[in-house]
Amino acid sequence: MTQPHFPSSDTQWPRWEVFKQDAPNRPHQAVGSVHAGDPPHALVTARNVFVRRPAAVSLWCVREDDILTATPEELTTNPALLDSPGEAGTYHVGVKRTNKRSMTFVDLSGTVTAGGPGDALRQAQSLHPDVLAWMVFPETAVVRTDEDPGTVESWFAPAKDKTYKQQQHYGVIGRHVGELKRAGLMPGRAPSEDSA
Repeated sequence: MTQPHFPSSDTQWPRWEVFKQDAPNRPHQAVGSVHAGDPPHALVTARNVFVRRPAAVSLWCVREDDILTATPEELTTNPALLDSPGEAGTYHVGVKRTNKRSMTFVDLSGTVTAGGPGDALRQAQSLHPDVLAWMVFPETAVVRTDEDPGTVESWFAPAKDKTYKQQQHYGVIGRHVGELKRAGLMPGRAPSEDSA
């Protein structure tokens, strides 16, 4: 849940949530977060952290302070979240459906027109009643990579060439120990002083 912002001695750059789209027509998914000083820095850092090898065609970053999240339990104990004030406009809705995956993905499911983040959260709850958590943020808070082919190629093509290799793809330098033992080529232990 988004927490109220209090001045503190925290000197870290602001936290940005990162959303990656694997292929055209697939939803953007929350894949993690980065700390960055400004929007361009957030996008470059997100690319370096989350798109080194996996396929991607688009990256979005949203500052943590612009995101409102809630679980059903949180809405039960704190229904005032549905009245969170903010600017009217288009809001992106994300939902978390399962805990089974190792990473905590949230899929963006679409947009709603809302009077503020609380109203957007209320609409998200109505559209997706059986989920583990909801996430909403305004369209105006999104910083994203350009969608033109040149940008997509320059930002994401290098990752396509860096396929992940399993350990068996790497050659063995020299000869395997088992092979040396079977051939009787392994040196024996040096006699200790006690046995001498």
